[in-house]
Parts: sequence; C-alpha cells; structure tokens
Amino acid sequence: MEITYASPSSQNLSSSSQRSSSYVSMPAARPVKVIPLQHPETTSSCSAASSFGALVSKRIGNFKRMTWIQWIETLLPCSRWIRTYKWREYFQVDLMAGTTVGIMLVPQAMSYAKLAGLQPIYGLYSGFVPIFVYAIFGSSRQLAIGPVALVSLLVSNVLGGIADSSDELYTELAILLALMVGIFESIMGLLRLGWLIRFISHAVISGFTTASAIVIALSQAKYFLGYDVARSSKIVPLIKSIILGADKFSWPPFLVGSIILAILLIMKQLGKSRKYLRFLRAAGPLTGVVLGTTIVKIYHPPSITLVGDIPQGLPNFSIPKSFECAMSLIPTAILITGVAILESVGIAKALAAKNGYELDSNQELFGLGVANILGSFFSAYPTTGSFSRSAVNHESGAKTGLSGVITGIIMACALLFMTPLFEHIPQCALAAIVVSAVMGLIKRIFCFGPLLALQLYSLVLRLASLLGLVLHLLSSFMSQQILILLSWDVFQALLSTETLSNTQKHILTTE
Repeated sequence: MEITYASPSSQNLSSSSQRSSSYVSMPAARPVKVIPLQHPETTSSCSAASSFGALVSKRIGNFKRMTWIQWIETLLPCSRWIRTYKWREYFQVDLMAGTTVGIMLVPQAMSYAKLAGLQPIYGLYSGFVPIFVYAIFGSSRQLAIGPVALVSLLVSNVLGGIADSSDELYTELAILLALMVGIFESIMGLLRLGWLIRFISHAVISGFTTASAIVIALSQAKYFLGYDVARSSKIVPLIKSIILGADKFSWPPFLVGSIILAILLIMKQLGKSRKYLRFLRAAGPLTGVVLGTTIVKIYHPPSITLVGDIPQGLPNFSIPKSFECAMSLIPTAILITGVAILESVGIAKALAAKNGYELDSNQELFGLGVANILGSFFSAYPTTGSFSRSAVNHESGAKTGLSGVITGIIMACALLFMTPLFEHIPQCALAAIVVSAVMGLIKRIFCFGPLLALQLYSLVLRLASLLGLVLHLLSSFMSQQILILLSWDVFQALLSTETLSNTQKHILTTE
C-alpha cells in the first residue's frame, strides 16, 4: 500500500497532486487525501494584540453601522419607551405606580437622611433631582432610585469620623461623596465593567447585609429608648452606651415607636402574602408617619422628639465643596459603587427579565452615575436603586420610566407645599420606618440545599462575613476589611468552577 506523507518537503508534490486530482486512487485501497502541512507560524497568527485589534475594529464597525435612531437610544435610553409609548394602555398604570412609590418615598427619604446623619430635607432633595435624571439616562423602566438604608449607613460611618453631624462640613462632604460615587459609576459604565458582579459570592453579600441590618437597627435605638446613645464607630461601645443609659429609659417614645413598628411589619407582611392587599406595603411608611403625628398632636408627650423645622422649596443649584477631603472619601465612594453594582444592577436585570426587555448593565451603571453627579449639584447625597420601592413599582404595574417622573413630581409637591406638615413627625416614627425596612436585610444564614458540601462552604463564608463585619463594620478600617473580604471571594471564585451567573442571586433586599 502506497502512503503519501504531508511534510514541508512535499508541498510541491501536494500542490501538483491537488491540481490534477484531489484524491490519489490506489488499487485495492481506499483513496488517500493529500493534505499540505500548515506551518506553526501560520496557525499562531491570532495573537493577543491582533485579537484586541480585531475587537476594536469590530466595535468601530458596529458604531459606523449604527443609525441615528440607534445612537439616540444608546445615549438616551428613555427614547426606547417614549417612541413606543401607548398612552391609553400605559399611562394609567404608570400614574398609579409613580404616585404609590412617591407616597412611600417621602417618609422613607426623611428616615434615611436621619440615618445618614443629615437633616431630613436632604433626603427629600436626594429623592427629587436624581429620579428625573435617571428616568432619562437609566435603562430600567421599573427601578426606583433614591436614598437607601445601606448607603445611608456607609455615609454616616465614614463622615462621622471626619466631622460632627451638626457641622456644615458634614453636609458638604455627603454631597461631595455623591459626586464621587457618580464619577466612579459613570467610569465603570463607560469601561463596561458591569460583569464584575459575577465574581462576588452571594455568601459574602449575605453576611455583609445582615451585619449592616444589625448596626442600622442599633443606631435607631436611641429614638425608641428616649435618651441619647453615644455615637460610636464600633458596635461594642454602642451596645455599652445603650446599657449604661438604661436608667434614663422613657416609656412614651418606646410605646409609640413599637406600635408603629408592629403596624409597619404587619402591613408589609399582608402586602406580600395577599395580592389584593399589596397596596398596604406601599402605604406602610405613610401610615406610620400619620399615626405618629396624630398621637403627638393629641397627647403632646414631652419625651418624644420631633423632626422640627424643614425648609420649604426646591433645592438650589450649587457646586459641591470641600474637595480637599476627597482623598479620604475615595474608599467609601468605591464601596458605595460596588453596592450599586450588586444592588441596583441585580434588581434592574431581574425586573427587565420579568417585563420582557433587555437591559445593559453598563448602561445602567452609567445612568446611575449621571443621576448622582447631577444630583450632587442640587444638594443630594449618594443614591441607588431601592429593592422595596422597585418591587412596589413593579407590583403596581409600572410599564415605563414615566412612573419615575410621576414619583419625582410627587417629591416636588412635597418640597413645595408639604414641608410645614413634617415638623410634627416624631423621630421614633421615622426610626420605626428604618427598622422595618432593614428587616429585609437579614438573610437566612442557615440554609442548606441538596449540595450540602457547597452549602457548608457558603455557610462558613456567611458566618465569617457576619461576625467580622459585626465587630468591625463601623471601625475606621471598614473599607479595607471589606475589600479584603471581597478580594478573597473573587480569588475563590476564579479557582472554583462555580461562578455566580444568575443575576437574581445578587438582588439585595436593602430595605
């Protein structure tokens, strides 16, 4: 049997054989196809540089092929739903959803501002301009942005070590932090780094959010107990201060706060468990504020502190100040940006999947960044997507970003006409709203599935995150420790075969 070899020396033979016939037939044998040898230098031509160049060329080609309508949709995602808006079908549900979320946001915004160490008016400012900006540049049609509990805690923690909450510098730094967070989010969106969410384990997120819920609840204890608690950057001195001041305990704020908290939790549970009562979930914060104000107006208990005077009117345009302190705010700005990736992008992707449209996580990050940047010029502190308000927005039937515009109009009306009514809101009512909201942060730490070994590994990570963050979340080294935890988690994810590709795992119940 004759055999034809493919070798460098036989290239001429191969080419001549192919010109005459593709196959060489031999008697009593199968035909043998002559294949010329490919030299290594020709097969390895796709180097890293050429691959990158091809990717850039492909992107440039895609940009060149884009029509002017596609350019508008890329720069202004709101044009996608504006062009196809069905007024008869969508407007009524958008109006109802936006009004519902607005009624829910007004008391929550004031509560979270107090948690951040700011005056309640800055919570209302943060729920005003960023909402309108996000409706234009954001790609999610159901995400409700504004002040949230976890970000408010981070703001309070880092700024408490720099300035006193009663100082004007404290407020200036909170506004500057919003500008820095917006810049980081915009850069990450432009660099298309939204994929980083896949490398952060749900276990670490669960431990982090659970510890945050405990710290937030303890920080609101002073409004329930009726006496001042030392403002500490660590949890142990905080608990010690609560115990040492027990002799100053006052019953009126404790009873009023506990009653409002119980009502809020019952309304939230009924709204979740029964579809025909889901309006109770959104009406809870407003009910707590109205009930607390009514009790104060009737009985006038002297031991219950009130919100006090709130400026009336829309925020003025002003450039953020105190840039000399920007370097000390960078770790916290990066951390809040990470929370935005985990929280807002995860929620937005899940809502987009439920409502049948595609969502670009990088465009979402850019929209959040622009909202924070422009919000900082109107006295807003860092904002991000809220799970509870987004869920209410979705359940109320919101179809487009017009629901967010309606929410912004409700906030504008509150700033223009309703601030005199807020002066008599008891502090314990706002504290009850915060505590009821962060109850959702407490994850099920002990949950085991079919893969017991992986679940045990996840449990160890959760407990380590929880214990470590409970002891050190409010320490001056908070940002470094969290970054170490997340870096270790990314390292584990890269080594293992399991990476988190399901976006819904990252949805944080932050309120």
